[in-house]
Amino acid sequence: MTITLAAAHAAFDDWSQSPVARRLAVLEQLHSGLLARAGEIAQTVCREVGMPIRLATAIQAGLPATVTRTYLDLLPSFPFRETVGNSEVQYLPVGVVGCITPWNYPLHQAVLKVVPALAAGCTVVLKPSEVAPQSAYILAEILDSTGLPPGVFNLVCGPGATAGEALIHHPDVRMLSFTGSTDTGRRVAHAAADDCKRLALELGGKSASLVLPDADLAAAVKGTVNSCLLNSGQTCTALTRLLVPADRHDEACELAAAAVARMTPGNPLDEATRLGPLASAQQHRRVLDYIRLGLTEGATLVTGGPDAPEGCARGYFVKATVFGHVRPDSRIAQEEIFGPVLSCIRYSTVEEAIAIANDSDYGLSGSVWTTDIDRAAEIAGQVRTGVVAVNSSAILDMASPFGGFKKSGIGRELGPEGFGPFTE
Repeated sequence: MTITLAAAHAAFDDWSQSPVARRLAVLEQLHSGLLARAGEIAQTVCREVGMPIRLATAIQAGLPATVTRTYLDLLPSFPFRETVGNSEVQYLPVGVVGCITPWNYPLHQAVLKVVPALAAGCTVVLKPSEVAPQSAYILAEILDSTGLPPGVFNLVCGPGATAGEALIHHPDVRMLSFTGSTDTGRRVAHAAADDCKRLALELGGKSASLVLPDADLAAAVKGTVNSCLLNSGQTCTALTRLLVPADRHDEACELAAAAVARMTPGNPLDEATRLGPLASAQQHRRVLDYIRLGLTEGATLVTGGPDAPEGCARGYFVKATVFGHVRPDSRIAQEEIFGPVLSCIRYSTVEEAIAIANDSDYGLSGSVWTTDIDRAAEIAGQVRTGVVAVNSSAILDMASPFGGFKKSGIGRELGPEGFGPFTE
């Protein structure tokens, strides 16, 4: 680690002074490399994480190229120098950036950090999750084939307890960008505070899908289930709390059960598979424990449960599970499960629904379903969460900032705001 950080530190002076045209040339080469190796990336992440190959091709391989293209479009117009009053304000690269990324969207999360950091003129040390590190090697190989000078991008693999700890505490690291659990995010934040490092955190979520009385219930439930089960629920923005009017609760549960029934689990390398396994034995145990907890908390098991899916006794498969009559203050409604588990929660008034949506330690994403778009915008402004979709479960807009409120993180990624953490 010391040698790697020394290389990043030594490379900073030259790269930080590089013209925008030079950085653009590297990112163009990176974009071309990501497109050329998209099939390999999809296969790699499918095998490591378990996302079905069709989705892995579109998402795990597709998003990194899209993010890179977005920054290629943004970089030429970013105001590294601007006039404010009678002063010139300069935005300079922050220095060596330590990036620590999770296993659920491994290459996408790496690119979300590495690309804007390089574009801003920083040098980077990337520490990917030890659960799914192989796509980071593909990224390193592509960058090594570009015009990027030695030492500007560096890859270090290993457990968080060793490699991660060494990275977050090293004095040459001037900024930390971390995506992962809230508990680990606290450790990263403490390390940053101890050395006055810049910090960006993207942490957990427990997002609410708020269905108003006038909404198309079938469309709302279908969209919510699709979001909840994406990547077998291993998604921080997943809509895992379905908030419905009390008099439509049972109908919503029936619709959710029908939607889940179409998501049969199977071999993720099969083009027909919609629901793959979880990524690890640890994650498998965690999700099953939460399903059992839901039963003991008194929620109604609508479909799913802790038994292995039929035909999937081997592997870390979990039945897509829907709970009804979930209390808003129960643990399955409050804690991030990170698996294919949906909680259906009743409300009496829209004001109560907003209060339930906000009754969470998290605030990463959410959705509002209604035929009244003006009302949707008004409610979105009252939900304490970073992104709110309207009549949709599509949370990410690659040109707009993404990040959370409360314990879902600090700072923003994507869009022009995505440069901010990497500049002074």
